Formats: sequence, structure tokens, C-alpha cells
Amino acid sequence: MGWYEDRVLPRIMDKATGSKGFDELRAQVTKDLHDVVLEIGFGSGTNVKFFPDAVTKVYAVDPATIGRDMAAPRIAKRGIDVEYIGLDGASIALPDNSVDCALSSLTLCTIPDVEQALREVYRVLKPGGAFHCFEHGLSPFEKKQKWQNRLNPIEKVVAGGCHLNRDIHELVERSPLRWVEYNQLDLPRTGGLFYLTIGTALASK
Repeated sequence: MGWYEDRVLPRIMDKATGSKGFDELRAQVTKDLHDVVLEIGFGSGTNVKFFPDAVTKVYAVDPATIGRDMAAPRIAKRGIDVEYIGLDGASIALPDNSVDCALSSLTLCTIPDVEQALREVYRVLKPGGAFHCFEHGLSPFEKKQKWQNRLNPIEKVVAGGCHLNRDIHELVERSPLRWVEYNQLDLPRTGGLFYLTIGTALASK
């Protein structure tokens, strides 16, 4: 990871995804979290304030070291136990069947080996554990897909490897996880370039 991705991009993302609209989505995707939670792409801790009181422990995975500094006051204010356990969602340093819930928000677009990351999420979830996600990816509309594909090389450079055109629904569908509910919609004021998938998938073992 370069200086830009580690020191600059987390600050940009913190500002870009810190609006009221994003807060509403974060509140929605975190509302059913409980007990021991794994969050891949913990970033600057923007989800922390929405964690329910039922959450007792958070294991955090994120490659950006500046994100930890930015997250520290949010963690302290929330008073929640957060332990950093690694840099890459494709290799999670936890035993099998060790967490009750997993969370990913605006992260699957960036992980290089996203299929392996989803297999790892499945591995560490307890039987029946839930993966909650709020992600952006491929639009179902052909015209918007064309623009996503055209702009994807630029997006990957300026946004630290982020892909506009990953099919999040299909990625989860092909993983060992099983959707129980999901909703898809355009992110407002982005011209359809950012198509959201918000949902929950279970680790049926």
C-alpha cells in the first residue's frame, strides 16, 4: 500500500461517505449486529456510532494505518471493545466459527481477492451467523454499465483499487453465504455510477 492509499485516501473517504444519507444506510445495515462482530474494511470507524448495545466485541480488518488514528476518538466515545486483527479481508486471523456477525460497508469493491474474502467471512462466522453488507457495484442497467466500465480504470487509480463494476449480489450469491434479504438502488446524485446493494446473508453450515 502506497502513501496515498494509506495516508490520504482514508481522509477523502471519511469526508465523502460521512453525509446524513450515508448515516441512514449505516444505521440500517448495523441495526441487527450483536455479540462478537467482524468488520472488514473498518476504515476510520464511521460505523462505530451505529453499533447496537448488543455488540460486545469488534474485530477490525483494514489496511490503512491512518484510519486507526481517525477511528480512535470514535471508538473511545462509543466505549466499545475494538481489536485490530489484520490488513486484508482475504486472510482473517480468527478461528473457524468464532464470530456471531460480520459487516462490510463500501469494502468489497476494493479487496483484490474478493471471492476469497467472502469465503473467509463464511469460515469465521458461527453456523447461522449473519453477514451484513452495504456495498456499491454493477448497475443492472446497460447504459449505466457502459459508463461504469469506461470509468472503472480511473476509479481504480483515484480510489485505491475500488471497482465501479463488481456485481456484489452475484459475488455473494456464488459464495458459501446465502442471501436472506437484500435491496438494490442507485446512490442519489451519482448518475447511476454507484449502484448499492444492502442486505444480509447467512452462513448456513
